Amino acid sequence: MGKKSGTGLARLRNAFGWSMAGLAAALRHEKAFQQELGLCLILAPIALWLGKTGVETALLLGALFLVLIVEIINSAIEAVVDRCGEEIHPLSGRAKDLGSAAVFLALANAALVWILVLLC
Repeated sequence: MGKKSGTGLARLRNAFGWSMAGLAAALRHEKAFQQELGLCLILAPIALWLGKTGVETALLLGALFLVLIVEIINSAIEAVVDRCGEEIHPLSGRAKDLGSAAVFLALANAALVWILVLLC
């Protein structure tokens, strides 16, 4: 059975609580998220310092946030696949591989954005 969302402010409060629970779960259980968050905590102040304009700073920070967002989605995919069963199935492997590919592309995007903003 799903979570009840409520209405109005109660819905917003509930949604915020579930979001914080998801972030806490990522921090507690997901090593890749922990590593990427650590990198973001190092790079975010550098982005604020090196970004010459608001747009440059937004691009640098946005690329970092995108990595964290995609990692959380990948972790959610992996959790659902693992929950559905331990048997080896081609679709389970494909789902996990696609999630991993998404994280790889987000990391490549972050590297490309940083290179282009800082060197061009």
